Amino acid sequence: MIKEVTLTLFSVEKAENIDETIVRKNIAKQLQCKEKQINAFVLKKKSLDARHGKVKIHLKYDAYTEKDFPDNYTSQSILPEYKKADGKKSVIIVGSGPAGLFAALRLLESGIKPIIVERGNTVKERKRDIAQISRSHKINPDSNYCFGEGGAGTFSDGKLYTRSVKRGNPERIYRIFHFFGAPEQIITDSHPHIGSDLLPEIVHNITCKIEEMGGSVMFNTRFTGFITDKANSSGKKRVLGISAVDVASGEMFQLKAEAVVLATGHSAEDVYTLVEELSPNSLEPKTFAVGVRVEHPRSVIDDIQYHERQRKEKLPAAEYRLVTQVAERGVYSFCMCPGGLVVPSASNEEGLVVNGMSPASRATRWSNAAIVVEVRPEDARLITKNESVMAGLILRQQIESMAKQEGKGQAVPAQRLTDFLEGKLSQDFPDCSYTPGIVSSRLDLWLPEGISSRLKQAFLDFDKKMKGFVCSQAVLMAPETRTSTPVRIARNKETLECIGIERLYPAGEGSGYSGGIVSSAIDGEKVAESICNILSCE
Repeated sequence: MIKEVTLTLFSVEKAENIDETIVRKNIAKQLQCKEKQINAFVLKKKSLDARHGKVKIHLKYDAYTEKDFPDNYTSQSILPEYKKADGKKSVIIVGSGPAGLFAALRLLESGIKPIIVERGNTVKERKRDIAQISRSHKINPDSNYCFGEGGAGTFSDGKLYTRSVKRGNPERIYRIFHFFGAPEQIITDSHPHIGSDLLPEIVHNITCKIEEMGGSVMFNTRFTGFITDKANSSGKKRVLGISAVDVASGEMFQLKAEAVVLATGHSAEDVYTLVEELSPNSLEPKTFAVGVRVEHPRSVIDDIQYHERQRKEKLPAAEYRLVTQVAERGVYSFCMCPGGLVVPSASNEEGLVVNGMSPASRATRWSNAAIVVEVRPEDARLITKNESVMAGLILRQQIESMAKQEGKGQAVPAQRLTDFLEGKLSQDFPDCSYTPGIVSSRLDLWLPEGISSRLKQAFLDFDKKMKGFVCSQAVLMAPETRTSTPVRIARNKETLECIGIERLYPAGEGSGYSGGIVSSAIDGEKVAESICNILSCE
């Protein structure tokens, strides 16, 4: 019989070095049985609770009290069985983010050849492209924090926490990541995190596996359009492949396949235009969020969350999650990066965007998070005075463009949090992690009023929940606009095929069906599985 047991400890050090005999003794005590009746136990989840002034570490185990523990059990991740693709059937995947990579891996389980088309560079070359943003303030529009091998998540933290458990099995995704080089604790941590220093190599390992099994990965190759046949009796066109361009040489070419997966991420704005040209009714507006990134000295957040116990005990950089309602719109923290950095995340020279990331150690002097306001389609239409399905995208572009005018190169507009609330220009700033630099600006004036006013009230609400959150050491940097896409590519709920275009499968964050690495990976697998089912019948 398998029973779930939770042990609670009051020291991080004790939790990290807990002896198996102690665990067995405590499990037996909770189950009211003899220690020898505990056949085996497996750690399933580890979480830290710093509420109510006490730090607790909860260790959740599956305890086996009968002879039902599998003889071949191993804590090591077991890779799914991938088959060598023979090329008889192939699927084009546009984008090499988590949705694209995991779709490719799932196709290989059925022996179908994935052909990944990625506009950006490999992770090795992409690092050089990213370094130029801080050094020379120049952006490669095809290879940056948003585009390239691994997608936007590769260099923006590698957080794996997800609440999308109803969409699929997150543990399967964790175990696949572990197989390709992620630390084993991502399987058991309640808020698993890889880190932007480790994730690039893991992503590259996945790419190598795809190529080893007969898949193809084409970097520096930008998707430019669809190849279709004539519309059928229902008016739908069928995708036969794509047209693309070699970014370096400018050479145009075509690729054909049995199906096309669109896994292009939230920043590939040109893709929506291409879909709209082919099937306008396949696009629909969706709610997204816009705001700022707030950075505190890490010690401030640690002291608030740990009630100053950080100085006495070995505790990790503290996290927080904040949410409130202001004038019928949600305002919340997003992508919280304890012991992290704020990074430039624009994908073109026309605008400025910030994002956050943390290395695996989470050991920098700062902690940051996006604080964003819910923007509904009607809000976007009102602010932009545009009634099209692209109103949210237009609003995003307008805000990023205003930030560019307020900043300098890739130096972003910034304001102390206290000055933001008091409505005045900041005269100086504390040290911050954003390497391209910051420029003093009245964020409270140029951000759309419906966003600015809600942010002000939200910060006051958050300070009641985390006393000391509002302080002069906190710096706001703007804008944070790439939380998710403002446009969804509609698809059939059962087949996951685009509603207006046959054999086109929107997937992941850019298509509006996920919101992070794990949920995107799950969605990529689901789409690939649907394709496998269809192709197996042909």
